[in-house]
Amino acid sequence: MSLTATHKRPIRSQRLLDLPPYLFIEIDRKRRAKIAAGADVINLGVGDPDRPTPPFIIDAMAEAIRDPRNHPYPFDAGHPDFRQAASRFLKRRFGLTVDPNRHLLTCIGSKDGIAHLPLAVVNPGDAVLGADIGYPVYRSGAIFAGAEYIEMPLTEQRRWLPDLDAIEPAALERARLMWVNHPGNPTAAVADLDFYAKAARLCAEHDIILASDNAYSEVFFEVKPPSMWQVPGLSLDEFHGIEFHSLSKTFNMTGWRIAFAVGHPEVVAALGAVKGNCDSGQFNAIQQAGAVALDHSEHPEVAAMRETYRQRRDVLCEGLRSIGVNVRPPSASFFVWAPCPKGYDSFAFCTRCLEEANVVFVPGGGFAPSANHYFRAALTVEVDRIAEVIRRLKALKW
Repeated sequence: MSLTATHKRPIRSQRLLDLPPYLFIEIDRKRRAKIAAGADVINLGVGDPDRPTPPFIIDAMAEAIRDPRNHPYPFDAGHPDFRQAASRFLKRRFGLTVDPNRHLLTCIGSKDGIAHLPLAVVNPGDAVLGADIGYPVYRSGAIFAGAEYIEMPLTEQRRWLPDLDAIEPAALERARLMWVNHPGNPTAAVADLDFYAKAARLCAEHDIILASDNAYSEVFFEVKPPSMWQVPGLSLDEFHGIEFHSLSKTFNMTGWRIAFAVGHPEVVAALGAVKGNCDSGQFNAIQQAGAVALDHSEHPEVAAMRETYRQRRDVLCEGLRSIGVNVRPPSASFFVWAPCPKGYDSFAFCTRCLEEANVVFVPGGGFAPSANHYFRAALTVEVDRIAEVIRRLKALKW
């Protein structure tokens, strides 16, 4: 008897088959080929801090990892020390009063919470509202939950904020969850409290849970981005909302996978119930190091990193303008979102930059067809390398 599978049915589930294709695969293939051939490729496509985690956090981790009390399974909702530090951070940074036992949940990075939230609050056949140009996990999380992802278009004319008045009534009636992301990826757009207040009123009227991805709140330059929970009258105990905060970008801790969610107790508990069935939480030692990080969010090394991003932003934006790119410098995040030079769509522009200048940008068309005349650059290389990027681009005729 042969035990060889006949492969009449696909191995991958329909959920995976329903995911949009990975549109950056060709540029990534060319990047790898360039590197293999010995080219000096400068990668402004990676949204990952290039500097190491500050030593004061590493020292805290070294101490915590040796404590045998941190070696068993973690607490389901997160280590009390981490959640208490998160509540102190929220009070200090945003003026929020938060009960760490009811309003907070530790996540294994914000991606973990964002991906699992639809499984906690959305039923098959419901709708999830989110930007058409945005973090792919909003869409994939909806697909995995059996929901329809309904796009809210973003445009430069509206400062890359969704037009809440343009959402179809039928979509509002079907929606169970709305995603907002400010400072945004890839657009770097920052929302004010008026926007959050309008989104909250709309969601309250239609019984929609408002979810804010605030992972870049601490990478700012001119003005500190707000939390949606700063909207006057918006109560953690009354409004069905949740906001995700990450230590990844603030403290150069992307690989540590540590974040937290703050929100209505029932929404937080629902997310916790899904996570309790999917994972066992983050290693307690990482959480304790994360608590030290949060308690020192204004540490000189953290403030210095913001200044480094500011310097990189200014050099890149000035250089891009010198080749005819009409770029608006971002006020937060470490992304620059810019229109392509005249006559180029995003794939043509990014392909030429890679092939002729050994520079990697992310084509906006990979996020959404509506963004096909924009590109994203990450401020994750040193100033001298950014200056080299500009030198190479200036050598090309645009």
